[in-house]
Amino acid sequence: MAEQTPSPRLRCAVIGAGSWGTALGIQLARNGHETWLWDRDADRCARMEIDRVNDRYLPGATFPERLHVSHDTDRVLDGADLVVAVVPSQVIRPVMGALADKLRDGVPICCASKGIEVGSLQTMDEVLHAALPARLHPSLCALSGPSFAREVALGLPTAVVVAGDSEDACHRVANAFHGGYFRVYHSDDVVGVEYGAALKNVLAIACGVSDGAGLGTNARAALITRGLSEITRLAVARGANPLTLMGLAGLGDLVLTCTGDLSRNRRVGLGLGQGRSLAAILEELGQVAEGVVTARSAWALAQQAGVDMPITEQVYRMLYEDKPVRDVLKDLVGRERKAERG
Repeated sequence: MAEQTPSPRLRCAVIGAGSWGTALGIQLARNGHETWLWDRDADRCARMEIDRVNDRYLPGATFPERLHVSHDTDRVLDGADLVVAVVPSQVIRPVMGALADKLRDGVPICCASKGIEVGSLQTMDEVLHAALPARLHPSLCALSGPSFAREVALGLPTAVVVAGDSEDACHRVANAFHGGYFRVYHSDDVVGVEYGAALKNVLAIACGVSDGAGLGTNARAALITRGLSEITRLAVARGANPLTLMGLAGLGDLVLTCTGDLSRNRRVGLGLGQGRSLAAILEELGQVAEGVVTARSAWALAQQAGVDMPITEQVYRMLYEDKPVRDVLKDLVGRERKAERG
């Protein structure tokens, strides 16, 4: 592995101590940055700080010396050179909005949450633009790509992309995270990165259903390929560069989430394909599966934009209209034949 020029040592604040937030905090601290991880539960923060591990979300992934945990937002954000937002998509507006007065001008704010907000149908970047004052907008960027939290926490090879309107903010964020076996690219296509990040979770549920029903790897490959096609159609309709969807935040994240055993969204689909109820699956999971919520938003966006998204539609009808799995699969396979590029 080629040597990397070390980035200046920073003080980093990670808002959200789920599995992904914890993993990103570990990566920043592993790079030598003083990193503070925030969680809404004060008792859980105290346990993590003492035990030096997040037993609930990342058991066995020991915290580096420079990673600290606190429930006190003033302490977490004090003097921060980088802020990373990693709370669930449906609460990012109130959580980050409440912190607006504590965020300093010129400090990059990197959103690592993936999803589309119910109601507004906004991506996480659009939500932050709405929730935060204009003075902070030039500092906003998004991080995405094929990256399971556990593998990042364990230091396994990973490649992601940071996208934003400000080249300076993107480079500062990328430099902070880049190191060891964690490789970071940059992009100016925020729309493409955001839609790829959010919509792949819906397709992962579809692939899980197919696998759970025992339909085989041919079917899974077809779902991934046609799923990428419909994700790209919607993203391009919203202003994305289609090439972005061929990269880390599109195809890369889609393949990982649709095939990896650590994928929460795929596990939801597996359970549904095996005949289990959604409520029972989510209770056992114990974590947010963003694709369940995003399916509703994605289908609404598809209708709004007049974009054909048959797989997304069937996942929505299965989750929210109790359409039986066998009927979902029958309707997908039985669609009218068409040209592949259609």
